[in-house]
Amino acid sequence: GGGGGRAPARAQDDGATLAVDADDPVARRVAAGAQADLAAVERSWDEKRKRLRSEIVVADVRALSSFFAMTPAEGGWRVAVVDAADEMNRHAANAVLKILEEPPRRGLLLLVSHAPGRLLPTIRSRCRRLALDPLAAADVAALLAARAPHIGDGDRQLLAAVAEGSFGRALGIAEHGGVELLGELIEALSPLPDLDPARLHELGDRFARRGADGGYEVFAELLLWWLARFVRHAARHEAPPPLVAGEEALARRLAERGGLEQWVDVWEKVARFLARAEAMNLDRKQVVPIVFHALSETARGRSPTLPD
Repeated sequence: GGGGGRAPARAQDDGATLAVDADDPVARRVAAGAQADLAAVERSWDEKRKRLRSEIVVADVRALSSFFAMTPAEGGWRVAVVDAADEMNRHAANAVLKILEEPPRRGLLLLVSHAPGRLLPTIRSRCRRLALDPLAAADVAALLAARAPHIGDGDRQLLAAVAEGSFGRALGIAEHGGVELLGELIEALSPLPDLDPARLHELGDRFARRGADGGYEVFAELLLWWLARFVRHAARHEAPPPLVAGEEALARRLAERGGLEQWVDVWEKVARFLARAEAMNLDRKQVVPIVFHALSETARGRSPTLPD
């Protein structure tokens, strides 16, 4: 818990748009983490590893019980945001469930979830769902032009496509060099089923360095995103519209190697392995070649086994 770092949107009079006046006193307190009636639960800092934890742990959630037990400082409601609930481990999820089972008076608990199906059924059944539709790619590109004018038009279009309706995601990907990383990803995938050991070693070595967490997380996100994109289009017997050089040829070649079910299977295996690797703090010099070896095996028509 603690002061929220993300200001909640304030509805305008016509109800058609959401906006925040940066000079509004409440918005300024929220941005400064000084709004007493707002708490945010996110992945916390791991002092031992000097990085953000890969999941929300029970210690992050426990403070909510005392937060909701207090009387609202401004006489209204106490609001807590868990961002994102998908990142809670089992113990943290059970702690949130306990709060939901005994809901606090004049308390509002917002659970941000990108994959509601992964939440405990007992949590989902106690929540009211508010679906937020993704923005159109053109809207994301327009927001990037307005808020990040240093990003060129071509890169804006690419980021808008990759972000799939999330302006925040587009900014995060851009911040960590996602445009260049997507090009590097396609280049690294292009030899499949063969591998380029030197390139994989360079990637693993780069992502293992201090301060490389953001770039690695974006690279892993782009890898899973591209595999899902490839599978969706392969199911329709088409190649995805190319975003970077070599992508269309790569997609067509991979579609001819390995069945669709095998590609779906390896996508799921890689996603699970990457999550475990972060939770266990595995050496990224090993993680990168392990993942690409699994993709190589799939491109050869085999079913790969990734470490548990």
